[in-house]
Amino acid sequence: MSRRHRALLTPILLFPLLGLGPAVKESASPIRVEQHGVLQRIDGFGFSQAFRRNELVRALPAAKQREILDLWLSPEKGAGLSILRLGIGSSPAGSPYDLMTSIQPEDPGGPDAPPKYVWDGEDGGQVWLAKEAKRYGVNRFYADAWSAPGYMKDNGSDSDGGTLLPAWRQAYADYLVQYARFYAREGIKITDLGFTNEPDLTVSYASMRFTPDQAAEFVKVLGPTAARAGLRVICCDAAGWSEQREYTRAIEADPAARRWVATHAGHPYVSPVDGPLPTGRPVWMSEWSPNGSTWNEAWDDGSGYDGLAVAQQIHDSLTLGRANGYVFWFGASRGATRGLIQIDEATSTYHVSKRLWALAAYSRFIRPGAVRLAVTAADPALKVTAFRNAGGSEVVEILNTATVPVSTRITTRAGRATSYLTDGDHSLAATPLAGLRPDRTLTLPPRSLTTVVVR
Repeated sequence: MSRRHRALLTPILLFPLLGLGPAVKESASPIRVEQHGVLQRIDGFGFSQAFRRNELVRALPAAKQREILDLWLSPEKGAGLSILRLGIGSSPAGSPYDLMTSIQPEDPGGPDAPPKYVWDGEDGGQVWLAKEAKRYGVNRFYADAWSAPGYMKDNGSDSDGGTLLPAWRQAYADYLVQYARFYAREGIKITDLGFTNEPDLTVSYASMRFTPDQAAEFVKVLGPTAARAGLRVICCDAAGWSEQREYTRAIEADPAARRWVATHAGHPYVSPVDGPLPTGRPVWMSEWSPNGSTWNEAWDDGSGYDGLAVAQQIHDSLTLGRANGYVFWFGASRGATRGLIQIDEATSTYHVSKRLWALAAYSRFIRPGAVRLAVTAADPALKVTAFRNAGGSEVVEILNTATVPVSTRITTRAGRATSYLTDGDHSLAATPLAGLRPDRTLTLPPRSLTTVVVR
């Protein structure tokens, strides 16, 4: 039997019957979804196309543009992503990290001078993508600044770190809110506003330093300004999860700052997600993609930047970090990108990584407004999460990290169930599960992600 024909069978139910691969391991204990054990609300899953990456997509033929948009945003054909992170700011023109044209590139004459804002209606291609995302039903738009304009900083540059000059705090807050107003003019409501990206790092492109205490002080300026415009403040997108804890602690320790921060967000580049942030407010993992030196389309090749690695990181963010939102880095880029899709400019086409399908296994089925449910699952080889959507459907994600198939029983709510398999040969391959009863038996292929949806 050919590999193609084997892939058409119902792998979750028939795998052990066909005698394929290694012997099946019996799980030591069943998986049970605790119907009343609510852990956290889910705001959504998202991505970014800052640094002019949309221009790569828009250079493709129109049909391929639509295919990519479907892969990102369609809940039927792709990942159904529901958060779009936009980049505010600029870097030296022509650099590989050129964000977009600043809405106020020149000093208007000092922090108290009337502002001289400009708007091109494009914003490095981000307006186009935001409008497309809105057509797919996205209503969560997070605008985040990598740096203030250079004239507002002590180093005089958008790049290479530097800090915001105290005299420019209100002008910078006004600048950020004006960015949201320009998007409103385009029919896009910015919902969440961030003033810093990785304030703990200095890099050669757009960057700006804040200490935790400085961030808390600026929040007290931005907060009321943003609130008057109907915007929620997010802080602080630190480069490491442990580093973000220090920013969160500083804000939580200051009642005036705590009042204004609606969401705490961090990145797990410098340090991984290893526990919750010290706040009762919503938490987002707001940027991550794995490290690596080549383009990789594999599901599980041991590289650390394959699809399985992304699935494990999503699981950790939701469980260890108690994240309410999860935002991957690039949706698409070029060359050796660790984004979800690679654009091949020479052939005017694109390639899809299994990273996209790892994310889609969660984002397509776990919708904004869902809640994460407690799960009993003792087998250490199985990483399990469960969710209830606002409409009542239940979603169970089971990542089998073992190198052998695992047979297990699962108890969910009663209803009609479908399982979706993602592994080296399958990308959300659907298999109906027999019966309406809450107890079912599954055989999970090795090194695979199984999504069970009960309606």
